[in-house]
Amino acid sequence: MRNFVSRRAAGIKPSGIRKFFDMCANRKDVISLGVGEPDFITPWEIREEGINAIKRGYTQYTSNSGLTELRSEISEYLFSRFNVDFAPENIVITVGASEAIDITLRAVIDEGDEILVPDPSYVSYCSCISLAGGKPVSVSCSGDNGFKLTPESLEKAVTDKTKAIIFPYPNNPTGGIMEKEYIEKIIPFIIKHDLLVISDEIYAELTYGKKHCSIASFEELKDRVVLISGFSKSFAMTGWRVGYVCAPSPIKSALLKIHQYALICAPIFSQYAALAGLKDGKANNFETVSAMRAEYDQRRKFMHKSFTDMGLNCFEPKGAFYIFPSVESTGLTGEEFAKQLLEEEKVAVVPGDAFGEFGKYYVRCSYAYSMKNLAVAVEKIAEFVNKLKSGKNK
Repeated sequence: MRNFVSRRAAGIKPSGIRKFFDMCANRKDVISLGVGEPDFITPWEIREEGINAIKRGYTQYTSNSGLTELRSEISEYLFSRFNVDFAPENIVITVGASEAIDITLRAVIDEGDEILVPDPSYVSYCSCISLAGGKPVSVSCSGDNGFKLTPESLEKAVTDKTKAIIFPYPNNPTGGIMEKEYIEKIIPFIIKHDLLVISDEIYAELTYGKKHCSIASFEELKDRVVLISGFSKSFAMTGWRVGYVCAPSPIKSALLKIHQYALICAPIFSQYAALAGLKDGKANNFETVSAMRAEYDQRRKFMHKSFTDMGLNCFEPKGAFYIFPSVESTGLTGEEFAKQLLEEEKVAVVPGDAFGEFGKYYVRCSYAYSMKNLAVAVEKIAEFVNKLKSGKNK
């Protein structure tokens, strides 16, 4: 009997994040720093509106684009918070930011198109590009400059087949950000090569010390940026699966058709819950988001100091809720380090090469966990590193 699995699907590697998550899922003694999920419960005002929406009988489809009021609130939110101007009719509500990434790539990629992807960055970009018939092209980013994209690194990767660039800042897994002055340096490159920018800004509310600068806020790029975001991270709404994509009209029309056939719409009660989150945030100046960010900031500082004290080279993250220490000094690759750490100390982290080749000697740790769990995990990691450096576990 023939092999019915497509070559594209067969060629996609499983998620490196989920691989380690699955390894420890049935082991109750493991402390996991692997999954990027806020440990905060969705704020009550949001949960209550979701419950009330169901009680009111809102259990049917919405329009494919999503609730009109929600799209209007998102439009206002983006403008007031980040000076980004997308009209409600240029916004589509999606089933999380993950769907937004997928349908955007499918809407813009023709067979053989090359898409520039910062390395390291989120695991799904390259796979979704390949599934859409495109070719992901790695652009190396270094901790020496905060894992930023530079005109020089981009010029080395661009060809006449390049169509777009993924712009994932604040970055998962590195915690790197792109400040205004650094974005300004790459705008001439984007225009020179006539590229589309696909900006994943799911962590926009989670920056430390400096406010997030959106590449979509630059007038020069007005018709060549697709902005992707959602409610999972900054509103602690991972399981509600509400995201959104903002795009120029031609691209919005194309991705909406794919969304219509693939998902129809995001869950209606989740949309009403997200709407409540925006309205409540506007009423209280996003105090709940600020409180979560302050807690993450405390954890961020603790984790950075802890890894530095261990003697590991570690960039201090400026956004998101991940830290990306290098383990090269231990003599192990990130994958070897993660496997041995799990077996010997029962702590789960994600090997850095799950996020690109550059991450070979790194591991990603999420600090979206309680300080109590982080303290225990760090103590165990320190013990493991000391053993490695003394040669006691060889």
